[in-house]
Amino acid sequence: MKVLNDLLQSLKGSDLSVKSVHTCVFWTAVITKHCGLSSTFREEGPSHHRGVRDVGNLTRKTALELAEYARSESLLEASIGMATINSLIDIEESKCVEKNAFEIILEKGQGKNVAIVGHFPWIPKLKGRTKNLWVLEQRLREGDLPAKEADRILPQCDVVGITGTSFINHTLEGLLGLCKGAYVLLIGPTSPLSPILFHYGIDAICGSKIIDPDRLIRTISEGATFKEVTGVRLLTLSKT
Repeated sequence: MKVLNDLLQSLKGSDLSVKSVHTCVFWTAVITKHCGLSSTFREEGPSHHRGVRDVGNLTRKTALELAEYARSESLLEASIGMATINSLIDIEESKCVEKNAFEIILEKGQGKNVAIVGHFPWIPKLKGRTKNLWVLEQRLREGDLPAKEADRILPQCDVVGITGTSFINHTLEGLLGLCKGAYVLLIGPTSPLSPILFHYGIDAICGSKIIDPDRLIRTISEGATFKEVTGVRLLTLSKT
């Protein structure tokens, strides 16, 4: 987990208090220096097998202690850890653009081999506009390929989009190792908008900045999917 190690190391010296933790059905938000967002992942099975360590005391931890949860094999804990990491990053907005992943993939992938790891709502709009389009997913929908096909598919690709939730299930480094010479994007609100990631073969990060934490928390606590979330600005940070 060298990517995660370096990301956590880059946050040293910003050890602040944890103001609040909101682990909601689809999204997790943590407020420290800023408000950070992550998808909420959790294991299947009985609830007593998938609790969170020190539940009820998370706001008594330092922000860096809670960020360490990103290393956890528990998907729920790792979700909290990634939201905490995102809450500690000072996003350089002057280096970002308001451009979504679909636009970049279409621009870079026209007539080329494209793979998306993770299922996004804009994927149907790419069909017919690339040479080949593969969607790799753990929870298959019609037309998707199983995630285990990554070994076969990704080395063929010119452009690869990888969901930021690959940080949560610790698959990111393995996926990056298969993207030989491809233009690689990290996609979704879990994605840390940190230039540290450019050292690992990522060319663009399509993430989010929380501009109104109160509005965000109100919507995610009421069960909002991402298209219903408010108080968020979508930003892309690209390698220069």
